[in-house]
Amino acid sequence: MKVEQIYTGCLAQGAYYIENNGEAAIIDPLREVEPYILKAQRNGATIKYVFETHFHADFVSGHLDLSAKTGAPIVYGPTAACGFDCITAADGQEFALGNAKIRVIHTPGHTMESTCYLLIDETGKATSLFSGDTLFIGDVGRPDLAQKVKEELTEDMLAGFLFDSLRNKIMPLADDIIVYPAHGAGSACGKNMSKETTDVLGNQKKTNYALNPELSREAFKKEVLTGLVAPPAYFPLNVLMNIQGYDSIDKVLARGQHALSADAFEAAANETSALILDTREAQVFAKGFVPNSINIGIDGSFAPWIGAMIPDIKQEILLVTDEGREEEVITRLARVGYDFAIGYLKGGFATWEAAGKEVDQVESISAVEAFDRIATGKGELLDVRKNSEFMSEHVSGAENAPLDFINDSMLQVNKGKTYFVHCAGGYRSMVFISTLRARGYENLIDVAGGFKAIKESGKYQLTDYVCPSTLL
Repeated sequence: MKVEQIYTGCLAQGAYYIENNGEAAIIDPLREVEPYILKAQRNGATIKYVFETHFHADFVSGHLDLSAKTGAPIVYGPTAACGFDCITAADGQEFALGNAKIRVIHTPGHTMESTCYLLIDETGKATSLFSGDTLFIGDVGRPDLAQKVKEELTEDMLAGFLFDSLRNKIMPLADDIIVYPAHGAGSACGKNMSKETTDVLGNQKKTNYALNPELSREAFKKEVLTGLVAPPAYFPLNVLMNIQGYDSIDKVLARGQHALSADAFEAAANETSALILDTREAQVFAKGFVPNSINIGIDGSFAPWIGAMIPDIKQEILLVTDEGREEEVITRLARVGYDFAIGYLKGGFATWEAAGKEVDQVESISAVEAFDRIATGKGELLDVRKNSEFMSEHVSGAENAPLDFINDSMLQVNKGKTYFVHCAGGYRSMVFISTLRARGYENLIDVAGGFKAIKESGKYQLTDYVCPSTLL
């Protein structure tokens, strides 16, 4: 028996490869499916099933492409209504995989079709639970997302279903079963996930608040619904793609991999409504970029910030990337449903410079210099971290304008004033500045290294320096 977790840090997502006696199953595959196919081929195995734990909100699954390329049927749990051919399995239904079996356990709550899959080995022993977004390590799936697609599914109703699923379907299982969840820390599908990506169920019964047997139904609902923040706007759009279908990843890659000269890139930017996305590192971007570009670095939490910052998943996108990383960027855009990259700047930003095109820059200065300027009245401090981060610790008097609520935060900024913008380490501040700069906000200066650099600067104690208290 082979069980392999294939974890993608950018999405904090776990897909699974299960193999027994020459037959393989894939659970919750990513959009790019070739790695699963090649793995099975190397092992001399045939992919027999593609299992989905639910209609995912935070990424577009690879179920359609993987099924089309292998002939393996797609399996969902009870109540799933697919816009394509799939097996809607019954609760308790078993699927043979070599000499092993995979049993369907319907666990509504995160969504109504949410399903866990129990792996039973050749001896009849249950060994592993692929828990999707029903049970995480240290947490459970938030019960408010399905409401964004079907209004009649209230979060209170779903939380009640989740309580029943956990108590009646999960907690009675043996303590030595290994739990393999769909997500880990950093995913927006839960609020308190552990950095660990697997655990035994017995330990979760002891440590996971949601599995506390002392919790009443009402206490559970209160606990699981408290502290939820609004999910990214792209979540319901990805759900619909997963339900209804989407273009093949091969078509998406072909569409995006059009190499454009500087002149052709400029013409495309002027003649279409395409957004210019620059995925280079923030400090490299700051030194020079195509005017009106948005910077979201490929080496940070790329996919979630793409989803948060670009509201329309059908938005056409022109790319400026580090040379050689074009396909990677297009693939990672497609993971969250952004399928309409229409070309990239051949040779990267150096091509644009060499052609003598107009170049824009963002001023980026050290924390020490930022505070020197603030002390002489030359600007104010703007903290674009999440409100929870800000409330935990911040420079006294700084204003909080969270990047994750950019449209509201933008209203706090006065175009006529200068702001020194920081986040935790310098990634989000450049996303914030570039987004506002493309909308005509010129007086935003980056604090290089963010809050970490502020704390390490030694020039000011955080509690000693008080910034001006009024932004507008």
